[in-house]
Amino acid sequence: MAYPPEFSAARRQFLQASLTALAAAGLPAWAIRDAHALGRERESDTPRRVGPNDVIRFGAIGVGGSKGGYQQGLNDTRAAASHPGCKVVAVCDVDSVHLDEGARVFGPDTAKYKHYQDLLARHDIDAVVIGTPDHWHATIATAAMRAGKDVYCEKPLTLTIDEGKRLVKTARETGRVFQVGSQQRSDAKFRTACELVRNGRLGKIKKVTTHLPTGPTGGPFEIKPVPADFDWNLWLGPAPQTDYVFERTHGNFRWWLDYSGGMLTDWGAHHNDIAQWGLGRDGSGPASVEALASGPRVGVNCYTTFPEFDVTFMYSDGVTLFCTNKGENGVEFEGEGGTIFVSRGVLRASDQRLLDDPLPANATRLYVSDDHMGNFIACMRSREEPICDVEIGHRSVSICHLANLSLRLGGRKLNWDARREEFVGDKEANSLLKRTPRKIA
Repeated sequence: MAYPPEFSAARRQFLQASLTALAAAGLPAWAIRDAHALGRERESDTPRRVGPNDVIRFGAIGVGGSKGGYQQGLNDTRAAASHPGCKVVAVCDVDSVHLDEGARVFGPDTAKYKHYQDLLARHDIDAVVIGTPDHWHATIATAAMRAGKDVYCEKPLTLTIDEGKRLVKTARETGRVFQVGSQQRSDAKFRTACELVRNGRLGKIKKVTTHLPTGPTGGPFEIKPVPADFDWNLWLGPAPQTDYVFERTHGNFRWWLDYSGGMLTDWGAHHNDIAQWGLGRDGSGPASVEALASGPRVGVNCYTTFPEFDVTFMYSDGVTLFCTNKGENGVEFEGEGGTIFVSRGVLRASDQRLLDDPLPANATRLYVSDDHMGNFIACMRSREEPICDVEIGHRSVSICHLANLSLRLGGRKLNWDARREEFVGDKEANSLLKRTPRKIA
């Protein structure tokens, strides 16, 4: 069975473009060759027949726009629309300016909604892209899966660990395909670094360091009238009621603990995800966490997340994961045989031979994806798990939440039972694993 010609041609063009991009990225020759072979193998396992009615129709919930400068939801949805057989039919946003901007991108027939429930009620929508602030992710993603939609949700996946547990449960119950927007999983540099680590290229791993940017400080910010084109109550949703402050919204939401987790869950969800991938800890987590940080600025309507931090995670096998705002942005694996550093623009090692020597034929190989949205779309057609399934996204952001919880409790050491997903002998810490949502009037 085969795709129609336009799908096959597009797939061939995509594979060739991927090879060109891998070569330009400066990867070792063996990594480019192996990625191509593994990609072709995966392609042959995918169902090839698409009928005339199998166009995938997307809805975008939270598109962002010019007022706030945060447009990841719109960018993700553009990526979906760029693939053959995909069409964006509806957009949703509580800011009418952003809503209009998003609709213009996808054409005059694009439906517009302020309430996500109205978009999810449409039976002709197959999948949603969720690009809202973090405090809305779990509520909307759960409703989407219950409505029969596949989900692409931006990272960080959740606001609390309990939300992640419930999302995993819902995804398994409904059988929906769920991709978390941790795009570094679809970057060949990160995959190559993790394959080398998994196959013992560095010997026994002693330490992994994730270097994140420093978060901002700011405030106190001015309380202002709510703009006429913005539904502040709906934007807050499950978060606590408070006066409107522009700096709480749009791209700045991530610097408030009511809506996000600061740099620890922003870049941390990316780099700590790669650390766990390299360590083979996708389905588990550390045994303990202990954190030190500079506190946020004290005062009403000031950013509340931690701008500077040094966090130590210990795993049951003795490996340390150290997460800090210091140093070059990226992930460094340190073993008995040397180091490998990887970022979005760099793959280097303490000895170039650590990178250049090919992996053996029987090496452990990782999931190959060089197009994060394309992987989600392919899995919608095949019903396979995508490269960053909901369980992976949940576990990756969970360690970021553990760091913030240690900081909120004064930096004390917390022992973590990764199997039960609860703290050991710490009632106060366990009480912070969930939050009571506000009832929206």
